[in-house]
Amino acid sequence: TPTGRGYWLVASDGGIFSYGDAAFYGSMGGQRLNSPVVDMTPTATGRGYWLVASDGGIFAFGDAVFYGSTGGLRLNSAVVGLASSASGRGYWLVASDGGIFAFGDAPFVGSTGALSLNAAIVGMASSPHGLGYWLVATDGGIFAFGDAPFQGSAGAIRLAAPIAGMASDATTGGYWMVADDGGVFAFGAPFLGAG
Repeated sequence: TPTGRGYWLVASDGGIFSYGDAAFYGSMGGQRLNSPVVDMTPTATGRGYWLVASDGGIFAFGDAVFYGSTGGLRLNSAVVGLASSASGRGYWLVASDGGIFAFGDAPFVGSTGALSLNAAIVGMASSPHGLGYWLVATDGGIFAFGDAPFQGSAGAIRLAAPIAGMASDATTGGYWMVADDGGVFAFGAPFLGAG
């Protein structure tokens, strides 16, 4: 949440679990989905959130506005991540090949969709000013676009477990990666511990 005193978890069936000061605004739990939910992101106010399915379908709750989706398109690769613009009036979807889909006021500033990658993309995070984004691959490789500064990667390190996702730090402009085993890698952001 914007206060840092709460968070949401999302299940693959679209069920939402809210903790701390994170409010529940609705979910897709109990409804038939075409594809599993793979990610979620809150609005800038924290009074809503978007869910994204692997086919790029978007589900908006609370003050989250629907700006479009790829749910009706045939994709080259499954969608694996979602990030919102700084204003909260747009969002990006990222596919496992690094293809980017921009909606609302989220600007398209590049992708890896046409590149041959060493490892699949598994997540993304938006820059603090919302004019760029980072993509992260399972091998810890980082791809920076727009005003998102490259702060380092784990692409050349032998990892004990593959990277599963990432988050950005609005204060420092850095980011964290998390691995399947709970290991955390901090680049330009403070290391606060690992699971």
